[in-house]
Amino acid sequence: MPEERWAGVVEIKTAGEIEAMRAAGQVVAQVLAAVREQAVAGTRLSDLDAVARSVLDSRGACSPFLGYQPQFAPVPFPAVICTSVNDAALHGIPGRSRLAEGDLLSVDAGAVLDGWAGDAAISFTIGPPGPSDARLIATAEAALRAGIAAAAAGARIGDISAAIGAVGRAGGYGICTEFGGHGVGREMHESPSVPNEGPAGRGLRLGPGLVIAIEPWFLAGGQDRYRVDDDGWTIRSADGSRAAHVEHTVAVTEDGPVILTA
Repeated sequence: MPEERWAGVVEIKTAGEIEAMRAAGQVVAQVLAAVREQAVAGTRLSDLDAVARSVLDSRGACSPFLGYQPQFAPVPFPAVICTSVNDAALHGIPGRSRLAEGDLLSVDAGAVLDGWAGDAAISFTIGPPGPSDARLIATAEAALRAGIAAAAAGARIGDISAAIGAVGRAGGYGICTEFGGHGVGREMHESPSVPNEGPAGRGLRLGPGLVIAIEPWFLAGGQDRYRVDDDGWTIRSADGSRAAHVEHTVAVTEDGPVILTA
């Protein structure tokens, strides 16, 4: 779940704490896998939320999404996952609408286990993707890989942002930097902010023990503008074009970036 930028203390985790975060990340991965398996034409989005709740309960974890209310939101988030369909990019509330063949679905999930959080997202289509959706999703996933590769000790936050932005702009997609990646730890959202575009060589220097969520989201129409639904949460492309959102929680280590939600 993306968050607005903010300033705060950057927390550095020990090797043992990173391993504890990996356990939380594995719960997130299991939630996303279970939701993806059940996401077929005719399924209600609220049923996918129930699937996610069942996985969390079975692992003794809880959701950092449920009841979460950042400054931009008029009401607490009422579900354990975000389900954003077609032109919805982020924060979609899983209601009673049903998925249809050809829909593009982005699912964002989090878990807190033993006091540590994990956060990740996937995008996929219901049924085989058309060429434009396949390209959009593949580009977002390529940008995620590029951002993760840039998360090396000694690099800077701007190097991650530049890597993501370069892939998205090369694809002709819209990128909004108002919502993006963030630190992860005891809380789902910690400092630093990790924008999806920006100049390389700028920002916080990455050190071993930093854990961040890297999360590209691209708008197919090429515009950077978005609008917010009346629910105060769902973010949609302003031009009605489709969107894709992918994310992993990543630890910076001396041996390179480590994905905790794989």
